[in-house]
Parts: sequence; C-alpha cells; structure tokens
Amino acid sequence: MVKQPDMFQAQAERERRHAPLAERMRPRGLAEVVGQAHLLGEGKGLRRAIESDRLHSMILWGPPGCGKTALAAVIAATTGAEFVPFSAVLGGVREIREIAQAAGLRRDQQAGRTVLFIDEIHRLNKAQQDALLPHVERGTFVLIGATTENPSFEVNAALLSRARVFALEPLGEAELAALIERALADRERGLGARGLQLAEDARAAMVAAARGDGRRALNLLEAVADHLAAAGPAGGLITREAVEEAAQHRTLLYDKAGEEHYNVVSAFIKSLRGSDPDAAVYWMTRMLEAGEDPRFVLRRMLIFASEDVGNADPQAIQVAAAALAAHELVGLPESALNLSQAACYLAAAPKSNASLLAYVRARKDVRELGALPVPAKLRNAPTALMKELGYGRDYRYPHDFEGHYVPEDYLPEELAGRRYYTPSENGAEREIGARLERLRAGPDAPDPDEDQSGLKK
Repeated sequence: MVKQPDMFQAQAERERRHAPLAERMRPRGLAEVVGQAHLLGEGKGLRRAIESDRLHSMILWGPPGCGKTALAAVIAATTGAEFVPFSAVLGGVREIREIAQAAGLRRDQQAGRTVLFIDEIHRLNKAQQDALLPHVERGTFVLIGATTENPSFEVNAALLSRARVFALEPLGEAELAALIERALADRERGLGARGLQLAEDARAAMVAAARGDGRRALNLLEAVADHLAAAGPAGGLITREAVEEAAQHRTLLYDKAGEEHYNVVSAFIKSLRGSDPDAAVYWMTRMLEAGEDPRFVLRRMLIFASEDVGNADPQAIQVAAAALAAHELVGLPESALNLSQAACYLAAAPKSNASLLAYVRARKDVRELGALPVPAKLRNAPTALMKELGYGRDYRYPHDFEGHYVPEDYLPEELAGRRYYTPSENGAEREIGARLERLRAGPDAPDPDEDQSGLKK
C-alpha cells in the first residue's frame, strides 16, 4: 500500500515554495549564516556557546536585514531546542504564561529545551516584560529577543540584566554579494532553476542598493528575476539597468524605532550646537522625508533652545515654540517651512549652556545635601503661630527699595555664596552677566555706564 503524503507536510511544502526568496534562503545551520564574524567566527564566544550547547537568554540588536531572526532559528536548531516565536505586538501576558507552561512540561517530562523568540522585543509593554522575568530566571525557556532599537532605551533593567546583548552589524559588500550568488545558484530554495546570469556591474548596483540589508538584497534580486521571467523565456542576463529600475523607489535608511533613528537625531542636534544651519536642515529633512513625526523634531528643538542657546538669545525658545504652534495650525507639507526656519535660527543663534549648567550644579547640591531647610525669613506666615515662630521675619521686599533691588541671601545657610548660573559672554548673556555683577557688587560700586566725571556715557 502506497503511503499518502501527510497533508500538513504538503501544505508546508506549498507555503515554502511560494514564500519570498528571503524567507526561503534563511540559513539552516551556522555554516550558512552570512556575516557577524565578530560573534560567530571560529573561537568567538557566541559560537562556542552555541556549539557547546551552553545557551543563556540574549538580545540580538542590529539594523534591519542583518540576520537576527535567522540566527535565532539557527541557534534553536543547532541546540535541538523547540523554536517558539512570539509577537510583541499581538501576544499578551496570557500567551506568555501558556508558552511557559508548555516549556516547563517539555523540560520536566522530555528533558527538552525551548527557545522563546520575540521579534521587536522593544515593543513589549511593562506587563509583558514582568511576565517574562520569573521564567527567564528559572530557565523555563531561553529567551532570544531581536530589536533594531538600542535595548537600553525600552527593555527594562530587570530583564536586561538577565540577558546578554549581542550587537549585530550590517552586512558588508562581500557578504551581500555572497548572499546574492548563493540565491542565484541554489536550485532547491533559490533561483538556480531559472538559469539567470548576473552582470558584474549589476551585482555592484544590487549591493549598493541593499545598504547592508540582506533581506533588501534578496527582495531586489527576486523582483528583477520576476521581471525577466515575465518578459520572456527562462534564463537571461540581469543587467545594471534592470537593477536600477527595480530599485528606483529607495527607502531612506531611517527606522524610527532603530539605531539609525538615534544616529540621525544626534547628527541634527550636534549640527545645531555647532552653528551649522546647512547640516542641521539636511538632517532635519532626512527625518521628515523618512516619515518622522514633526512634533518629535520640534520637541528636540524646544529642548535645544534652552539647553544650548539659553539666555544668549532668549528669543530662541519663542521661535521654537512658534514653529510648534505653526505646525499644529497648518500641518505638513507646509509646516516643513516653519521647521526649517526654526532650525536655521537655532543653528545661527549665539550659544550658551549656562542654564543647563546651573541646573546640573543645583541638582548636585540637592542630591548630595538633601532637603536643606528654607531660611525662616523666606517662609510664608499665613497664621499667627507661624509669625510667632519667626516665619517671614526680616524679609525685605525688593520693590520697597531703590531700583527694586536689595542685597539678600536667598539660599540655605549651608549654600551661602553658591553660584549656579554663570552667564557666558555670548549674545544677550553678556549684558545679563554684567547686570548680575553690578547687583552683587552692591549700591556703592561704581556704575560702569558713568565716566569719571559722574556723567552717564
């Protein structure tokens, strides 16, 4: 009797044949993993851990298309563990508990191991992360998380301390070329049966268009191959022109939840701080064109206006706030002009971080010395008892004095004479600093605006 093929195996085979090329070409073992030699090269720590079956929970952090999901699956297959994917977006605490229960049974009854793979682990909410913690601690399963975002920003400290972070790198040109050639030659999973040839300059164009992303390289190869198949019989030469045509709609390398997001933001802020409006507008435009929320850019400019411009140009924060209000009123694309104006203004403005340093110095004293008592003369005295206790006694109301100023100590006694705010010599802060010096010198100090005859200059 001829055995009928298992219906589930047949379904899986159909799905495999119709899966995208990048999915079909996922590595089946460590030998097929492309790139990440700093982690998987001979003698490297992660490779030794995999080969010796000494796995610990880990987070794979790297840009899109560098092989995070593929590596997690290879780790599970190499160590004979059950690979269980979990969606950080769609799954909840209940699903985590069910996975943990099944993993516990597999461990206790079958001596089997479970690898729980969570893609985009940075999207887990607090409840989901808390639900993982006890099972990671007890070793119910080995957690492998993948993220394009720096895990220290979104993964809580408790979970992060129980997992080792491995930073993956974008694929290099030689690695992308090898990936493309392997897919062209593989007759079982790849495009080998089509008899395609790849021109050398076409390969270079494909590698350049992929920009370190293996998935993008294979998707582009498949798109070009499908175009050739639609145009005529099997076989043919993949030319540079065909690659450029397929890649004409390029996606900017800017994942709003990934490392490149923080790189571009950092470049934007540093360009503003460095008084380079051209670079600032370029990086700002990169963010907007990649789909960044303009409010995020505007919030950064509002912070910058106080952190890096401050009182050297007190109007800077007004310009940034006005740009935010303008965006709320008119929206994109027109509000891009408001953002550009604000970025140019902030970059060209005189700079001072004196306000920032004043806060940093004051915070240091607050944290080191604690809550020092408010001097009695500065306390309000709304009741008779408070007045009897000396609250508000000896307080001098500045508006009762000439120039609306009277020398006074407003800090706690332990901090008498502290100087937190030291105005710079830039922009309006030069005048602010001079005024503070005159006030601190007292009423008997000579007025710098008078000449030796006593007349105003």
